[in-house]
Amino acid sequence: MAHTRDTILPKLMELIEPVNRKGIPLEADTSFAIDLELDSLTVMDLVANIEDEYDIILPMNLLPELETIGQLADAVTKIVNG
Repeated sequence: MAHTRDTILPKLMELIEPVNRKGIPLEADTSFAIDLELDSLTVMDLVANIEDEYDIILPMNLLPELETIGQLADAVTKIVNG
């Protein structure tokens, strides 16, 4: 099954929901730092969950560039599809 942004984005939101302590609606433009106020340890746990879910490795140098859920979905889509 080919993974598209349309299939990856809802799954990422599902993985992010447990760390959504503020209970805000998750959208593609939701920011990890500003909207969700995630600390670095929580982000690393989230990255590990995403890597396990898709059997991928998210390069550490890519993480600072991923500010929103949509940007993360784009990156995961690109990595998953090679």
